[in-house]
Amino acid sequence: MWDLVGKRYTFFLLSAWVVVPGLLSLTLFGLPLSIDFTGGSFLELSFVQGSSIPPAEIVEIFAVQGLTDTKVQTSGEGTLLIRSKVIDPSIKQQLGETLRQRFGEFSELRFESVGPTVSSEVQRQAVLAVAAASLGILLYISWAFRHVPNPLRYGTCAILAVLHDAGVVVGLASIFGLIFGWEVDALFLTALLTIIGFSVHDSIVVFDRIRENIRRRPEETLESVVNHSIIQTLDRSINTSLTVVLTLFALILFGGVTIRYFVLVLLIGIVSGTYSSIFNASLLLVEWERRPQRLLYALSFLLPPLGAVAGLVQALRQEGSRIVARNALAAAGVGVVTWAALFALRSVMA
Repeated sequence: MWDLVGKRYTFFLLSAWVVVPGLLSLTLFGLPLSIDFTGGSFLELSFVQGSSIPPAEIVEIFAVQGLTDTKVQTSGEGTLLIRSKVIDPSIKQQLGETLRQRFGEFSELRFESVGPTVSSEVQRQAVLAVAAASLGILLYISWAFRHVPNPLRYGTCAILAVLHDAGVVVGLASIFGLIFGWEVDALFLTALLTIIGFSVHDSIVVFDRIRENIRRRPEETLESVVNHSIIQTLDRSINTSLTVVLTLFALILFGGVTIRYFVLVLLIGIVSGTYSSIFNASLLLVEWERRPQRLLYALSFLLPPLGAVAGLVQALRQEGSRIVARNALAAAGVGVVTWAALFALRSVMA
């Protein structure tokens, strides 16, 4: 039998190699937000001649008026969807005249402007949606596994796996925006929430098998039970994910350009979710059981406020916890210095 649990540090290191570059890019350069979050204008135009109009030429026309980073998508024959920065009425009139001279008459089907107030509300709602989903997942899994020892750990490990997947997707979105100029829009948020649901679903499948095997094999260690449970569900998890991956590959190859970025984000997230549910969430249960201090130190470094609270709680407990408290506070201190250095570097590079 494969000893997957015994190789858990290798899997944790692999996750770090994938997540850390994206988080560094996110910290230094941020996310390339579209007008859904930053504000801007949306135009839907239908040209009378109905011919195919190259989106690249539309982008050039808008760039002449100072509207850089304009996104143009085709929607049916002769219909264009244009997203750009906020368009003033005078510039909009000049754009209309230029487009008519170049491509003939057109009718304006829709024109919308998203102001900064609306876009700020969208950002707040996006953060609240992810936070509410995470809290609901934590509470539900903790309740569903209430008959096993330490049920809160199952919900927490599932959330950590979800954060891993979100870190992978958001980090790569930052890198893709830096390299390819892609932007994060409302569809990205839809993909992110879909990935969260898929990741939790896959984690629950493995956790449920662990719960069954704990009852059937009470004499075995947790490492043995978790390892056996992962192997039992490995085929099922891979086969389920593979069907989704093949479908997404087909959409990338043969689907429209308008959904290609959305499908790519889904594809990356599904692969990451499958990996994290098998090699992160379940193995974190073992690490939490055997070496909870290491997990506490890592979380203290990544989330310094959490490390500071945990360190103070440990310091107020029995004498034997003073070393753990000191190390947790030290890890939180190093985390604060590291994050402060990264944000200072970001302000310098801005």
